[in-house]
Amino acid sequence: MNKFFIFICFTLLSFAASANGSEGNAAADTNQVIKLNKAAYENRLTNPDQTVSEADKALAIAQQLNYTNGIGEAYRVMGIGNYYLNRPEKAIDNYLNALQSFTKSNNLRSQAKVYNNIGNLYLDNDYDQSLDFLQKSLDIATKLADKQLMGSLYLNIGNVYYRKKSFYQALNYYNKSNNIFEALKDSVNLIRCQQNRGVIYFNLNQLDKARELLIQANLEARSKDLNEPVASIDLTLASLYIVENKFDEAKATVSEGLTYARMVKDQKLEHDFNYTNYELELKRKNFEQALFYLRDIYRHDSLDFKTNVAAQLGLLDVKHKQEARDRENQLIIQRQQYDRVKFWAVTIVAGLLLVLVALLISNVKRKAKTNTQLTNLNAEVSRQKDNLDRINHHLEEIIDERTKDLQVKNKKLSEYSSYLSHQIRGPIATLKGLMNLEREGLVDQPECIKMMNKCVGEIDDKIIEMSDMLHDPGRSGF
Repeated sequence: MNKFFIFICFTLLSFAASANGSEGNAAADTNQVIKLNKAAYENRLTNPDQTVSEADKALAIAQQLNYTNGIGEAYRVMGIGNYYLNRPEKAIDNYLNALQSFTKSNNLRSQAKVYNNIGNLYLDNDYDQSLDFLQKSLDIATKLADKQLMGSLYLNIGNVYYRKKSFYQALNYYNKSNNIFEALKDSVNLIRCQQNRGVIYFNLNQLDKARELLIQANLEARSKDLNEPVASIDLTLASLYIVENKFDEAKATVSEGLTYARMVKDQKLEHDFNYTNYELELKRKNFEQALFYLRDIYRHDSLDFKTNVAAQLGLLDVKHKQEARDRENQLIIQRQQYDRVKFWAVTIVAGLLLVLVALLISNVKRKAKTNTQLTNLNAEVSRQKDNLDRINHHLEEIIDERTKDLQVKNKKLSEYSSYLSHQIRGPIATLKGLMNLEREGLVDQPECIKMMNKCVGEIDDKIIEMSDMLHDPGRSGF
């Protein structure tokens, strides 16, 4: 028995250890997904290809674990990588998949991040659509008091207004963003704020302020190996140097920027640097070299136009599909709400019917009980009536009997009275006569006394006889 008990304990401990090990492995795998997504996101500005690759690994593990938030974040980071690689169709598909996962897990903060990413994706194609998604994200971020996300959204909304040539409005949002990132000590996003503010001041022709901000942002970006920001900052710096006729500085800046643009494989930036080279050679009056760049620009513009048109058509197609999907989801939600209302209505009606049936059954039972009680009462009343009838009949018999007895006794009394009057009056009359005779002295006194004793004895005998007759009802006659 002891061995069996020890075996059971050992088996239970083994199962517990196995369960704990499985939970530990699941937690470890979840942490691996989180780490891969984080590393992929951090590489977005230096190596977007690696961002897509690592996010794809995180997605595979998250799908095996059915880790909904991990799946959503992997899709979102992959979309960011494709955005920096100028693949808008892939990026929007990634973002919509991410949004679906975060909606399923009811993760509002991550939903807001995806809306922010989609707003950035529409930045160069549809300003109104971009602002709509960014504002939707900002509403959620404000509700959640997520300062980090709010800072990024102010920065991106400023980018929309910059493209709409509303420079002062853009600068207002950049300043809001800069204040938040300074408070959070977010150095990477502060670089972006400095760069964007420098671009605004350049467009406002405040070149000294623009140069100061752009050079500072460039130095900090290079110190952190942020390749994409270095390339885009160099683009604006080169244009600034061309305006100032600092051609050597412009040439060096373009060369550096091209190197960084090729490192991040950003063809759009490379094309922009070619255009800057054209402007530089044109300003130098080196028309032959300018013409060379202009031909290259024309060729790339044709390709870019086709690509951009295809991308815009792709985005419109995805937008149309998304709107159709949203309408379908809305119909499903409405149908579910209708079914829910219908269910509760049927449930309430069924409940009321059950209550009504219960009340009817209770009423019927109560009436049946009342009828039973009334029947019992009627039976009891009938029994009492029968008893009363029997008692009345018995009383009538008793009364008749007593009446007859009284009649008999009255008759006997009447007879007794007559008899007494007849039997006793004789001796009494004799006594009266003897008393009169003795008073007149006509009879001797001893003889008179003797006769008087005889009359008294007769009276006494008659009274005793009468008493015996009264106490013996069976005796008749006197």
